[in-house]
Amino acid sequence: MWARPNSAGEWPGRLLPMRAIVIGSGVGGLSVAIRLAAMGLQVLVLEKLPGPGGRAFVHRAEGFTFDMGPTVITVPPFLEDLFATAPGDPRLYPDFPEEEGLKHTERYVKLVPLDPFYRLHFPDGTYFDYKDDPEHLEGEVARLAPEDLEGYRRFEAHAKALFQKGFLELGFTHFGSLLDLLKVAPDLLRLDAVRPLFGVVSRYFKNPKTRQIFSFEPLLIGGNPLQVPALYAMIHFVERRWGVHFAMGGTGALVRGLVRKLEELGGEIRYGAPVRRILTKGRRAVGVVLQDGEKLAADLVVSNADYVHTYGELLAPEDRTWNGDWRLKRTRLSMSLFVAYFGFRARGDEGERLRHHNVLFSHRYEGLLRDIFWRKVLPEDLAHYLHLPTLTDPSLAPPGHHAAYTLVPVPHNGSGLDWGRLGPAYLEKALRYLDEAGYLPGLMDRLVYTHFITPDYFQWTLNSHLGNAFGPEPVLWQTASFRPKNRSEDVKGLYLVGQSYQPGAGLPSVMMSAKITARLIAHDLGLEKAPKGLLEARG
Repeated sequence: MWARPNSAGEWPGRLLPMRAIVIGSGVGGLSVAIRLAAMGLQVLVLEKLPGPGGRAFVHRAEGFTFDMGPTVITVPPFLEDLFATAPGDPRLYPDFPEEEGLKHTERYVKLVPLDPFYRLHFPDGTYFDYKDDPEHLEGEVARLAPEDLEGYRRFEAHAKALFQKGFLELGFTHFGSLLDLLKVAPDLLRLDAVRPLFGVVSRYFKNPKTRQIFSFEPLLIGGNPLQVPALYAMIHFVERRWGVHFAMGGTGALVRGLVRKLEELGGEIRYGAPVRRILTKGRRAVGVVLQDGEKLAADLVVSNADYVHTYGELLAPEDRTWNGDWRLKRTRLSMSLFVAYFGFRARGDEGERLRHHNVLFSHRYEGLLRDIFWRKVLPEDLAHYLHLPTLTDPSLAPPGHHAAYTLVPVPHNGSGLDWGRLGPAYLEKALRYLDEAGYLPGLMDRLVYTHFITPDYFQWTLNSHLGNAFGPEPVLWQTASFRPKNRSEDVKGLYLVGQSYQPGAGLPSVMMSAKITARLIAHDLGLEKAPKGLLEARG
């Protein structure tokens, strides 16, 4: 017999815990699984891939280690909160725990701060080092665009106000209905948070370079700076407040730490276990069926999978009303990515021009964004995010070598582009640009290993609809109440977590999503305010 809370919300003692199945072992899936296991639930994570991480999967070849997904780690207190989780203490409150260092995190993974956070490069050879140092930032603006120094000071004040409202006050809010949004709408309107970010940035900056510098960051979570709400200027202060960090050993080391934490709490993971269908009975989730036909029963199911895949593929049509085909077809999806992973012989001077994180702007900005997001065509010019982690952690490559990847935003597969034909040529184009533009001179002669992924990888391996890389695009009408919710409106006992759902994409947001989802589950189980009572009842 499996335990359920009684009508008074009390947990029956001396019974087996409820069973929770989590679909997907991305950072969001692992984070919610850890919190559910701490509540006392019996947690099983099902992962399609042969190892953990989802988008944060690791590719290893010929002595090189490549993170295939996110590499920008911000808000370390969220990780500390997660790694400090103990049986009976899912740490659902407060939203932002007091910062007490990273003593628990250090048991699982070593984080190091990066300085600068990014180096932003322009085609004319100029660059901007972005870090958490007000005097330095003003100096960089004065060096690059002195006419914008006063505008930067006003932008900084605006971005800080948006950070305080949008992140510190509303970050953990679950917008379950339009009423939840209406309650905060006056404040957001007063802060000019709903107008397009690039338009707001352009009010403060005249120089095209500074306009790019202070509007590009939403691209890291799948947003088009020309259309995302100005609320996303808060990213500037999220990074300023807690810095940008790197996990030694790569993001894969962080994922392994999360897996270890989950297993310490009694949770389990099965790899090579793709889910074919979420099973329901009377519009309630009762388990899943795997691709090979095996059925697994559960008392609740949490999907860390893509939004359109979850509702359009994993749920039967008769189980969908609110999230039916009409809504799925109207969902506007984020762009996709072409990522080239490459190992090369070191020359010894890579750290002179490059840093750990590099953004390489193209000659165009607005036109390039329109090509990718609106026209859905492959631009002739490329903008890159170049990740060179071996400047920080040489262990990721054989001695005398570097491991790197360069990421190029491209349209998702709604474009109709044939990546089976385009991929190899695009790989050479991307790497040759790094060589000939002088970022990595002589690269083509120094290459010893290459690998690449395209939107097809996101679509067919990661089950992201049309190969989108970040879930629903964070435009105004897919933000807050309008973003897919963390508790299903269609099926009881079905919950959602990760970048497709509230609050959105990016490592901090998916960890916030996990906490929001765990709170909803705790509330529905009658455990929200008494996690210690759960532990006592089970004792």
